Amino acid sequence: MSTQTTRILVFSHRPEVRETIITAVGRRPAPDLGRVDYVEVGTIADVLYEMDRGGVDLAILDGEAQPTGGMGLSRQLKNEITDCPPVVVAVRRKDDRWLATWSQADAVLVHPLDPLAAAETVAEVLRSTALPVVRG
Repeated sequence: MSTQTTRILVFSHRPEVRETIITAVGRRPAPDLGRVDYVEVGTIADVLYEMDRGGVDLAILDGEAQPTGGMGLSRQLKNEITDCPPVVVAVRRKDDRWLATWSQADAVLVHPLDPLAAAETVAEVLRSTALPVVRG
């Protein structure tokens, strides 16, 4: 069982969307993962600052954010940051899932968020990008 804290950045220009995402994913998305600390940001400048600063294990971006949506931002981050942490994009319609491919997002959440599916998706992404444990 992991005791390490995971740092997740949540971006939306709307505080209620950030709250919905955080509530759905929860403080511990899976028993085998450590506790989650959230960094809430409401502007692109704040996203870029936090990502450049480092220490973000995963970013969840609101695909409907204004003036720049999370899908375009995801693509920018994936193309501009070496060793970019995984990105999950939250979209409003299942039909928008194909855009996540263009955005280079690692996964997609669809509103309304199902807490079990949201936590499972985030846990799967975190597990898939975790460094292997070296045992001696």
